[in-house]
Amino acid sequence: MKKKKVWLLTILLVAVVGISIITGHSNSLKAASSLGKDTLTIITSPDYPPYEFYDTKGGDRQIVGFDIDIAKTLAEKLGFKLQIMESDFNGLIPALQANRADFVMAGMTPTPERQKNIDFSIIYYEAKDTIVAPKGSNLKQPQNLSGKKVGVQLGTIQEQNAQKIAKKVAGIQLKQLNKVPEVVQEIKSGRIDAAIVEDTVAKGFAQANPDLEFNIIPSEEASGSAIAFPKGSSFVEPFNKVLQQMKDDGTLNKLVAKWFSQNITANPASSTPAKGGLNLDFTRILPDIPFILRGIPLTLLFTLLSVSLGLIWGTILSLLKILGIKPLTWVANAYTSVFRGTPLLLQLALVYYATPQLTGYDISALEAGVLTFTLNSGAYMSETIRGGIQAVDKGQSEAAMSMGVPYWLMMWDVILPQALKNILPALVNETIGLLKDSALVSTIGVVEILRSAQIVGANKYIYFEPLLFAGLIYYVLVMGMTLGASALERRLRESE
Repeated sequence: MKKKKVWLLTILLVAVVGISIITGHSNSLKAASSLGKDTLTIITSPDYPPYEFYDTKGGDRQIVGFDIDIAKTLAEKLGFKLQIMESDFNGLIPALQANRADFVMAGMTPTPERQKNIDFSIIYYEAKDTIVAPKGSNLKQPQNLSGKKVGVQLGTIQEQNAQKIAKKVAGIQLKQLNKVPEVVQEIKSGRIDAAIVEDTVAKGFAQANPDLEFNIIPSEEASGSAIAFPKGSSFVEPFNKVLQQMKDDGTLNKLVAKWFSQNITANPASSTPAKGGLNLDFTRILPDIPFILRGIPLTLLFTLLSVSLGLIWGTILSLLKILGIKPLTWVANAYTSVFRGTPLLLQLALVYYATPQLTGYDISALEAGVLTFTLNSGAYMSETIRGGIQAVDKGQSEAAMSMGVPYWLMMWDVILPQALKNILPALVNETIGLLKDSALVSTIGVVEILRSAQIVGANKYIYFEPLLFAGLIYYVLVMGMTLGASALERRLRESE
């Protein structure tokens, strides 16, 4: 009887301990959901298939890929919803530092330099560097790159590894570019001799471009992809536990097989032998044209808002300049000087990345773009409007004032309508400039026309076809705008 009791107590104790271990482990994973938020925000650069890229078939705008599947699994196991944001690769770490996202997944390697500014999870996938070069160039080892021009993507681990190789192998001249497709295009155009690219990405480009080959560089030290977090993030530990679980139960291996075993030569166009010249084949982007066209409304909305608000702001600035009140004139002139004297891209980056840190307001990419272009365009328009106002015959303002018409009413009813008629061609030029400059907002993740074309190019491992199609769209929009402005100008002349 006593033996039975002992056995029962032993079994009960083991069961209690087992349950406590299981529930305790589960609670440790779910603990992150008690951090005062129910949604995790990931930021990535979706131009790096198969890690992260847009599924452009049928015009959908859904970011998919190896990293995205891992992020969804992590969020699900930790009890969070997942929000996906995007940016250029160069803007990912600044976005983390500005607390615009909870973590980054973009095939990023934890280097000592990066670890000074951000934290990393354990490595979830190990990759290798390769030398991509024209077929038959026989560039198989780092020593073969002596005296060669070598391209790398700016800010990547491949750039750092290329710098290490350049210290050991004499005569290597490095060229940094923003995106891998640009690096590959430099090889095809003959401006560089080779590029150092990650193996999975190099495989895709080599399959889509039969005139290229790649050779794996033997690794001297361990490297791979890890998740990046803001410095001191509380998510590092729970993420590491789930990643380790995914390694142990085979989930990561299944995702590797799902995404890295895909063969893009399933597309017959991609296996076409290399031809001379640009080797254009627009049939390769036919299924993705709806995706590029969906960038038009966003481009037009951005341009319309920027022009309208810039015109209002420019009018206010021009009035401050001609009022004759010196402090106001000085402020308006100083403002114009600053915004005309600094690059628009710099202003855009400052507004987008600095606003959350300075004000606490999480400004969206579209809001940051409209605000920046409004402030910049207002500076240029203020000079144009000031010239238009001063071109109106002074006799009209003197007549209005002699009749006792208040100054602001005179400006609104008499002077500004004539000034706007005078400067209409200049305003049309400014609008066309804004339409084309709207492509700059792609650097902070707005998927307008050019960004859409770049995404299609990255997915298909091609360069010219989507860019030429985007150029055609811009040309049609500009021609439509020019014809509309000419019709308006003719109508205004008829009314004189």
